Amino acid sequence: MKTLPVVVAALLLAAAPARAQVREAEVTGGKVAGVAGSNGIVAFKGIPFAAAPVGPLRWKAPQPLKPWTGTLGARTFAPACVQDLTLPRAFSAPLDLSEDCLHLNVWTPARTAGDKLPVMVWIYGGGFIGGQTSAPIYEGSRLAEKGVVLVSVAYRVGAFGFLAHPELSKESGKGSGNFGLQDQIAGLKWVKANIAKFGGDADRVTIFGESAGGIAVSMLAASPAAKGFFQRAISESGGSFGRPKFTNEGGVNVLPLQVAEAGGKAFLEKLGARDIAAARALGADAIQKGVAPGLAATTQFWPVFDGDVLPGDQYELYQAGRFNDTPVLIGTNSDEGALFIQGKVTPAQFEGAVRGGYGKGADAILAAYPHATDAEALASARNLMRESTFAWHTWAWAMLQSDNGKSKAFVYYYDHRTPQQPNGAGHGSEIAYVFRTVGEPGSTIGAPATPARPVDTTMSELMSSYWTNFARTGDPNRAGLPQWPAFTPADQRVLFFDDTQSGARPVPNIDQIKALDAYYAWRRDEAKTKAR
Repeated sequence: MKTLPVVVAALLLAAAPARAQVREAEVTGGKVAGVAGSNGIVAFKGIPFAAAPVGPLRWKAPQPLKPWTGTLGARTFAPACVQDLTLPRAFSAPLDLSEDCLHLNVWTPARTAGDKLPVMVWIYGGGFIGGQTSAPIYEGSRLAEKGVVLVSVAYRVGAFGFLAHPELSKESGKGSGNFGLQDQIAGLKWVKANIAKFGGDADRVTIFGESAGGIAVSMLAASPAAKGFFQRAISESGGSFGRPKFTNEGGVNVLPLQVAEAGGKAFLEKLGARDIAAARALGADAIQKGVAPGLAATTQFWPVFDGDVLPGDQYELYQAGRFNDTPVLIGTNSDEGALFIQGKVTPAQFEGAVRGGYGKGADAILAAYPHATDAEALASARNLMRESTFAWHTWAWAMLQSDNGKSKAFVYYYDHRTPQQPNGAGHGSEIAYVFRTVGEPGSTIGAPATPARPVDTTMSELMSSYWTNFARTGDPNRAGLPQWPAFTPADQRVLFFDDTQSGARPVPNIDQIKALDAYYAWRRDEAKTKAR
């Protein structure tokens, strides 16, 4: 097996750009003109893909856009969708916000419109309450240098993207609460119809995202509404395979429609709006002021099991073979929980939280997570957050794909450590390595950016090569790279990304994952009993 320094020179050579020639395109709505960068990549920014969801179109599925006249100079990012400014600041992104935000961006290295290059469509994270395409670490030209057409799609977040309400469900006839996911699907439809104009192959599309973006990728993989619009899927710290959340059950987030609608009614009451018409008459700032601060907003607004976009429990959908069967590349980071759980955690606090959320599964979970001291309790609180939010869902996804699909699953464990994160790789820390934007503002998510070290550049070249190989063929492997075996129930190896010898090894936290697996099985049985 070759070590990272041995392969980096070849990876850098593979990234050498061709001189792009696609500078204008006729797309849905009209003509757009891009801007060529010094590296030969042409960027088209701020292309509208749906009508502005404002006024009577607020809380509606994305609607067809009105054509424009002349040529749209697609030179700058459109404003981000309305949200709290915490995330844009953490990512050093522009602070411009608007409800008129359904725009996407394209970076292409194509020399002709007929090049038929693989396409990668990025879905940003942000807990479904924030996020934007304009963050510097999402700048797409450096990843596009590796021979892919890169697209990033904006979608509504928070109250604007995920409000469920009985009136909205009646209005649509198909439930409510998943407008942000419908935006993503509308973006994929735009890609299907238009990406060939930019030298992309509409039949070789990879969706990829991180955190809420990775969760969204898993939801699209189970959504009949997204069928046929992508042929591969990459989820970084994502997955959503828990049963519906009715109250405060640990490790699950997706509400059934009736519970979400009750929350929507309470939200309108908080706004002082008697009905949806009154709420649509309010300004965007008034709506945003009703959203809970910080991460608390994720308990208000999250995708919903609406019976349409999300038909139901994804675990059971996969068991029944009702999913979009594509190759998947999925994984988690070694220290995901540190971003979310900070400060002191005592053994009593940890045990109380587990018993309060995990019911009959609490004893097995407590046995799997040492918590005799404050230090152990803090570490276990962070690790339980990692497993219950990301790692179990990733493992379950890989198991279900391997058992019920024809396509392969490739799983990774990211443990690249830096001076800023010496104890493990934090949540989102892999993004800049995938995009080849290490050292850009916001690349350490809230901490000051630092220049890339040689070991960082090596890791970035390795990851971006695997990602683009996967987009090209559905398999991340290529001559000269450490072999990445497909994950199967009989061979549960994952690709470790670390600084000594990246390669395939057993799942590192399997005992904790199995304790959670028994818990989730019990929760699914409990949900069936409630349904009966």
